[in-house]
Amino acid sequence: MPRDTLTGELIVRTAIELLDEEGLDGLNMRSLGKRLDSAATAMYWHVKNKDNLVRLATDEIWGEIALPDLEAPGWRVAAETLADGMYAMITRHPWIVQAQAGYLHYGPNKSRYDDHILAAFEKAGFDDAGADRAAATLFMFVLGNAVGHAADVSLNRRLARKGEDAEAQLAQAMSEATEIAGRYPRLRRRLENPTIANDYNAAPEASFTFGLTALLDGLRDRLTDPLG
Repeated sequence: MPRDTLTGELIVRTAIELLDEEGLDGLNMRSLGKRLDSAATAMYWHVKNKDNLVRLATDEIWGEIALPDLEAPGWRVAAETLADGMYAMITRHPWIVQAQAGYLHYGPNKSRYDDHILAAFEKAGFDDAGADRAAATLFMFVLGNAVGHAADVSLNRRLARKGEDAEAQLAQAMSEATEIAGRYPRLRRRLENPTIANDYNAAPEASFTFGLTALLDGLRDRLTDPLG
């Protein structure tokens, strides 16, 4: 594809597809150019470098999150909707967890999300400083809960690249981890009666919902008793 027929939008969209399939380590200008049937050097004309490309791709997926109407529901419904949207976005694009640690993140879609969640907490009654802290707390809670899913995707991808049987490797690791955990009474009790662990593994979203409810309960209580 000649350089003058490429667009920044096409490059970013293709980069997101590549990132979803290969992860952050699989993104480079050569592989991206191959997908677009274009020279790698043509990518730089539109996106400057890999760091800027990751920033643009990251901002693009922040735009996938639907923003709730702040006038219709209460602040809590809005906060829950924004948290759920962020969690779903990260699990669709788990590479963003790794990008979060090593790349700059800014752009109109990220700012749009940040402004909306601040507005939700302002509607709840927080002042500027309180809304900043509440938004940061919610962000870290969602990111932390999504790390497990991102780690599973990354681990399976890495094992596959090495030509190893991912299932066999994971089974061996689980066997070793179970043997070690059995030395400790509380973990042993759960291994002997694994209902709780099975329930979590079957529906990790339930734990996310539980934690989100507890977090928003705590923020609500801070409003009614700010010194508590």
